Formats: sequence, structure tokens, C-alpha cells
Amino acid sequence: MIILALVALGIYALDQVSKYLVVANMAEGEIVRVLNGVLQLHFVRNPGAAFSLASGSTWIFSIIAAAVVVFIIWFARRIRSLTWGLVFGLLLGGVLGNLTDRLVREPSFGEGHVVDFLSTPWLIPAIYNVADMSIVTSMVIFMILTIRGIGLDGEKVVDAKSVKATDAAAGPETPPVASTHDEPKPHSGIAP
Repeated sequence: MIILALVALGIYALDQVSKYLVVANMAEGEIVRVLNGVLQLHFVRNPGAAFSLASGSTWIFSIIAAAVVVFIIWFARRIRSLTWGLVFGLLLGGVLGNLTDRLVREPSFGEGHVVDFLSTPWLIPAIYNVADMSIVTSMVIFMILTIRGIGLDGEKVVDAKSVKATDAAAGPETPPVASTHDEPKPHSGIAP
């Protein structure tokens, strides 16, 4: 839980500070090329989800994000793995970052527009922020852990079907053969 909390706090702080700096130093719509155009800072306000989809339903995203935050906090006590703590910390920090925008930014509470400012047009045609990157990274790690069968305790989960298949391939179990030479003889209590 400590890893989860530290990662979530770090991502949240980085997200909010970077958004503050963009809003304070850039005009909306302004584009600044960084690293010869490999990265662009492009300040936009996003009223919807990824790619500005469902921009008329911002309040629904606020409710969903709040539910995700509550779920992660409730679920956190089950996590016993550093990697799973990282996954849920990245997710929590990212969701909190965008939820904060929806709650405190214009136009109103619950319908605020998320500040997006990172663009890599050569990679994906989207403008995103630190919170978005954190959420996507958490989902990638989540899929890798799930595919590899790593449980919340960090151990590989063995499903019952594969155990049965392995046992069937090994053949029937043979009972151990008893040896009469190594066993102690019963003692009658009468000396010979």
C-alpha cells in the first residue's frame, strides 16, 4: 500500500503542477515544438474522454472517475505485490489528476474541462497529459501481469485445469512401496 500511495501522490502532483505551468504560461491553442518536433506542447481544454469523445457527457466521466477512486482505495488492502501496487498507484494518480480538472476547472463543478498539452503526432494523433500517460501505462502493466498470471500477491497463479492436465500427463500415481527391512518390529513388552 505504501508503493501505491507514493506513486499515486507523485503522479497526481506531477500532473497538477504541469497543468498549472501550461495554463499559466501558454495561450489556449498555442503549439510549442520540443526536440525538433518529436514532442509538441499543444494546450487544449478537453470536455470529453480520449480524442474528445462524448464531450457532452463530462459529468458521467466525473462520476465514473470518483467510483474508480473509491474502488481502488477499498481494493488496496488486498494488494501484496510491489508491481500491483505500482499498477494501482499509477491508475489512482492518473484518475485523481483528471478528476480534479473535472471538479475545479471551468465551466462548472463536475463538468470542468481537462487540460491536455502533450502531443506526439508521429506516434498517435492525440493530445494528452501526465494523468493520461499514467492511466495508459497502468493498463499496459495490468495486461502484462494478467497475461503472465501474476496474482495480487506477486506469485504466479496456477489454475486448476493446468494442474489437472499436468497430473494426467504424468500418469497414475503409484503408491509408495513399503520396505520390511527398515520398519521397526512391534515390541511386546517381554524381553527375549
